[in-house]
Amino acid sequence: MQLVRGAARRDPELRPQRCHAGRAVRRRLSRDRRGQSADGRRDAERRRARGDLDRRQRAGARRWRPALHDASAPTRRSLTGLAAVPASSLTSRAVSFLQSGPAGSLAIVRDVLGIAQANRHTADRIAATLLAPDKRFSRTADGRWALATPPPAASPLLEACRWAVVDVETTGVRAFRGDRIMEIAVVMLDGTVAFHSLVNPGIPIPQFIAGLTGIDAPMVRNAPPFEAIVADVLTALEGCVFVAHNARFDWAFVSTEIERATGLLLQGPRVCTVRLARKLLPDLPRRNLDTVSYHFGIEIEGRHRATGDAVAAAKCLARLLRLAQGNGATTLTDLVN
Repeated sequence: MQLVRGAARRDPELRPQRCHAGRAVRRRLSRDRRGQSADGRRDAERRRARGDLDRRQRAGARRWRPALHDASAPTRRSLTGLAAVPASSLTSRAVSFLQSGPAGSLAIVRDVLGIAQANRHTADRIAATLLAPDKRFSRTADGRWALATPPPAASPLLEACRWAVVDVETTGVRAFRGDRIMEIAVVMLDGTVAFHSLVNPGIPIPQFIAGLTGIDAPMVRNAPPFEAIVADVLTALEGCVFVAHNARFDWAFVSTEIERATGLLLQGPRVCTVRLARKLLPDLPRRNLDTVSYHFGIEIEGRHRATGDAVAAAKCLARLLRLAQGNGATTLTDLVN
């Protein structure tokens, strides 16, 4: 029995993987590829192998995964803005994630473990297995996870917060499965563009994405990779509240790219303008950026480009903050809960 596809790509001396000889005959492979060696003798006549002994070498090195448990308990500190810290174990990541407030199992499994497709029941079992034995975590009455001892500092006042509105254009929608950023913009609440750059994603741009955004391979061919701009991105985000329209999407890509480039874990408070619109504008039929912008009379200049979308989202955030303050919100906790 021999591999239909020929020799393995990792090592030219590595034997190809075996397949069923009968299927090889039906596919009309030559005798030397069906299992008969060059000298005319069949491998099956020599010795029938019971397993693929070269499977581990053929597969290559396994991807590194963080440890499940901490070497020591992390220090507790208040967090009023974004920061990049060394990536540690999964429970350390959960502590950092929950410092901005309670979260459900789905959010923890998705944003801490990077499992995007888990259903609610599976996510709850995974989160319970990871967090329930650890005394640093507790569950609220509505089933969300929280820190057993909340951060000591009070939630910052809305007037004291610095808001970094982020938008990214990407090669796809799966940050944890290889899709990459090809444009990023960071805009402050007053509309100032703190950072913008095209990014060479290092992978092909699908035709649909190129048609939607107008960003194609020639545009990003000479653009810097994310590793070359990561320091500027962190400078623009440092000490701010991360804001995006559908923040889960943008946060997943930005945090994944930062960790890939630096090994640092992005942590800090996040605000999603989609959720704010759902909470403060319950009568809107939809909460996408076009609908919310139209409701506020905001014109989007450069739709589906990072800067245009981020500027529009910043203007929407300013209007939503006024509505929230009119409803009695005074702190960041009031806004997100």
